[in-house]
Amino acid sequence: MKSMKRVTIATLVFLFSAGLAHAQYPAKPVRLVVPFPAGGGADILARNMSGKLGEVLGQTVVVDNRPGAGGNVGAEAVARAAPDGYTLFFGTNGTHAINQSLYRKLAFDPIKDFAPVIHLQSIAAVMIVNPAVPAKTVREFVDYARARPGQLAYASAGNGTTSHLAVELLKTMTGMDLVHVPYKGGAAAMTDLIAGQVPITIDVMANALPQVKAGKVRALGVTPAKRVQAAPEIPTIAESGVPGYEVTAWTGVLVPAGTPPEIVARLNDALNRVLQDPDVRARMLAGGAEPVGGSPGAFGAFIRAETEKWAQVVKASGAQVD
Repeated sequence: MKSMKRVTIATLVFLFSAGLAHAQYPAKPVRLVVPFPAGGGADILARNMSGKLGEVLGQTVVVDNRPGAGGNVGAEAVARAAPDGYTLFFGTNGTHAINQSLYRKLAFDPIKDFAPVIHLQSIAAVMIVNPAVPAKTVREFVDYARARPGQLAYASAGNGTTSHLAVELLKTMTGMDLVHVPYKGGAAAMTDLIAGQVPITIDVMANALPQVKAGKVRALGVTPAKRVQAAPEIPTIAESGVPGYEVTAWTGVLVPAGTPPEIVARLNDALNRVLQDPDVRARMLAGGAEPVGGSPGAFGAFIRAETEKWAQVVKASGAQVD
């Protein structure tokens, strides 16, 4: 009996201590791992949000850039981190919806090794062409391309990127036969599009819109299901002759699987509050993104749906990375 009492007391002490630790969370700085280089769009947003998140949590949030392998290097590091709420991951549609089908082997499971916290934003892209292309609308370009099977190329930021798979989905839905020309990043692809080396690409709004406004490229349609606040004059691809077409890049925050639900809930509440900050919202909207927010469960369901969607597109495209 004495032995059982000692075990019971020890268990209660442990549970009380664990509960107290959760209640005091965070008691030290929090690390937000961004799986891309400093200075890029994901990094800029993460740094903008990290300051606001730190204010809400009452602790410093440090951005830790871990680029490599399409985001897989950073994702693996977080998947192996302690599930204590002090390591967060800035996930994207690449790391948590596309790479599972694109890469032959991953050292982590995007679903099983992570717990979703919140869907941060949905990022619009836009279909753009060199001004020399005669098509003025999506439908006109589809007709133009279908009359020239295999003769037109499209640029992308690289194999498996959103710009690649967004066009592959469009090809599948319209019957176009376009030749893929992958570049080492969106900037190089945009340079050759402006120069007329390739006639078309799909790029995120933040990159494409300045070139559209400067008259260097022509916008035919945006990829989300509804028009974008940053450029409401540009119709959607769906309303321009390809009904049902919808593509958005996205970002969200995740933590290692096994992180206590109380900590996940605390982070979700804090980040929902950050998304209501006028400065954060203004920056997102100006770049063609929409703040999302919501519950961890809703984000988890969204990730599973996106994984299934992009698995089909990757398979149809034949894209593969060793």
